[in-house]
Amino acid sequence: MAFVTDPIGIIGEEEAAKILKGKGLRVIEHNWRMGHLEVDLIAEDKNTIVFAEVKARTTTYSSKLPEEYVDEDKKRRILAAGNAYMKYHKTDKTPRFDIIGILVDPKNNEITYRNHLEGAFQPYTRTVSTGTFNGKWKWGHRNKTIGK
Repeated sequence: MAFVTDPIGIIGEEEAAKILKGKGLRVIEHNWRMGHLEVDLIAEDKNTIVFAEVKARTTTYSSKLPEEYVDEDKKRRILAAGNAYMKYHKTDKTPRFDIIGILVDPKNNEITYRNHLEGAFQPYTRTVSTGTFNGKWKWGHRNKTIGK
């Protein structure tokens, strides 16, 4: 976890990795970066690749849970990072974008809250036909289209 220096962030990412592993996923990257793009955790199973944003906090400021701090701009950056990762590693696994919220008691570093939102958001897609959405998604990046 080379890029996280905040102790609460480190504790949160370690807990998030445990959550993913507990659900049968294999964590393959911590704090993956390419240029200005970054993903906290990347995990996979046989068919799916998971890009997880981890939000660790010590309190619920204004009654806002940690996962509620992931705004639309952050989602766009995570989607771009996931796209870059998939293209760079030439994977055709189905992508999933998760958010994991963690609350840590700063007095004793114990986890007091954890929430894993699987599939919290999806790539922005559009169909290129005159019909309605047919249940298939396509995610384009430059000259490559990833889809199912």
